[in-house]
Amino acid sequence: MTVSITRARHRSARRPTTPLHDLANVATGSMATVGRRTVVVAASSGLLVTMFGAPASAATGGTAGSLPSVDTASLTASARAVLATAPVVTSPADAAWSSDIPAVTAVAPAPVVTRTAAAKAARSAARAAATVVRAAVVNNPVPQSVAGNAVLEVAARYVGTPYVYGGSTPAGFDCSGFVSYVYAQLGVSLPRTDTAIKAAGTIISRADAQPGDLIWSPGHISIYAGGNDQVDSPRPGKSVQFRSIWQSAPVFVRIG
Repeated sequence: MTVSITRARHRSARRPTTPLHDLANVATGSMATVGRRTVVVAASSGLLVTMFGAPASAATGGTAGSLPSVDTASLTASARAVLATAPVVTSPADAAWSSDIPAVTAVAPAPVVTRTAAAKAARSAARAAATVVRAAVVNNPVPQSVAGNAVLEVAARYVGTPYVYGGSTPAGFDCSGFVSYVYAQLGVSLPRTDTAIKAAGTIISRADAQPGDLIWSPGHISIYAGGNDQVDSPRPGKSVQFRSIWQSAPVFVRIG
């Protein structure tokens, strides 16, 4: 009995393939000979690839790489038909455009007024002075002789003004400064001191004196208010007021 020990031959291991590999091989091998259409079917995976290999020139009869022609004549005819049926819109030569835009007026904001400390102090001082004036008028009523007398009417406006040494304004008067200021409001210019004012006028008797004349005494001058009254700026700490004649030997002086 003969025993054969011939060994079986086996195929060497190959790289596994899939339906996609077959598809790629078929497509690569057939690319050079593809006609108008080539269909590759991968039956095992159900994949269908349709390749259109016909060049554009085969359909249009042109050269390779050229674009299909467009019938511009038919497009032009269609555009003309649309234009022919479109409505005609016209406007007159003198047409004017307008728009209803409301007028806008800019208004500057009102300035903000801020009171400074100085302004507040001045206002407080003015109120205090007004209070003093009212009190002086109440305590020293204006005589009836003032009515109709220009000099006394002007002098009565400053009742309550404080005495200020060397003062000659409504901010404060001394005796001669007050008399000079009152006469200046009537257009009469007088010297600044009491002695010079006396020298500028004419000395008259008490019996001849009229309201508006002056009363002089050494170091002081006032305005005669009729009867036994005078108006003057007495001394520091006092204010302009109507009061009785206190001088023991008053000298009456008339200006002009």
